[in-house]
Amino acid sequence: MIPPSFEYHRPSSVEEAVGLLSSLGSEAKILAGGHSLLPMMKLRFAEPEHLVDINRIPELKGVRVVGDNIIIGAMTSENAVIADPVLNEKVPLLPEAAKLIADPQVRNRGTIGGDIAHGDPANDHPALALACDAIMTIAGPNGTRQVPASEFFLGTYWTALEETDILTEITVKAFPQGAGYAYKKLKRKTGDWATAACAVVVALSGGSVSHIRITLTNLGPTALRAHDAESVLMGQSVNDDLIRQAAAKAMEICDPAEDLRGDAEYKTAMAGQMVQRAINEALAKVS
Repeated sequence: MIPPSFEYHRPSSVEEAVGLLSSLGSEAKILAGGHSLLPMMKLRFAEPEHLVDINRIPELKGVRVVGDNIIIGAMTSENAVIADPVLNEKVPLLPEAAKLIADPQVRNRGTIGGDIAHGDPANDHPALALACDAIMTIAGPNGTRQVPASEFFLGTYWTALEETDILTEITVKAFPQGAGYAYKKLKRKTGDWATAACAVVVALSGGSVSHIRITLTNLGPTALRAHDAESVLMGQSVNDDLIRQAAAKAMEICDPAEDLRGDAEYKTAMAGQMVQRAINEALAKVS
């Protein structure tokens, strides 16, 4: 189908883009990579009267280091995430996981910020943001504010972003020295969303777990952080039994929607498998 007519706006700065969103109101939508919005427009599920294209705002792209912070522009493409030397050295989970997102064509256009801002529990970056303790920088009519990932995802397609806000940056810190990491994703075919997926970041001190993050994709109305599963492993010398216990705790918080990828019982069972595989792989990378 062909989308309905709309007016196209191409701001050159964040301030100009926020001003457009403020003046145009609820009839305006941000155009980032377009992989979520444009198909919805073609199906007439979304009919915005204005598109505000933020692709040509240079400050929204790229990765830079400021002190202890690694700042990723929201319009940085998935392929740029994969190739970035800073991320590969300091936060290697992000480029490794980005390789599992969709297909090469989508990764060339799709952006990390668009994936996060859409608020789709099936998207990969929300769980990755939780695993990396990310901070979201949001620009709005009243200036900028920062929201931790733990407070950003509020529900399905519902985030801390207001209609006049733009997600501008994602800030993370380098993983602990020697940390292991993994993102295990079960999907039916290349380009599909996850049936179930798990991100893990783990560090050891004296053979015991000193840092642990376990997060889940497409297993609830938002990305999930499995706090109780982390507690099973924290401070412990990990063995197979503890990994199974952690997986069981992670399964307890799963509430997946039934769809063509499987029913809730199957998806929850697969979540347990992804958790175990991700923990084992992350531990194998600990140095």
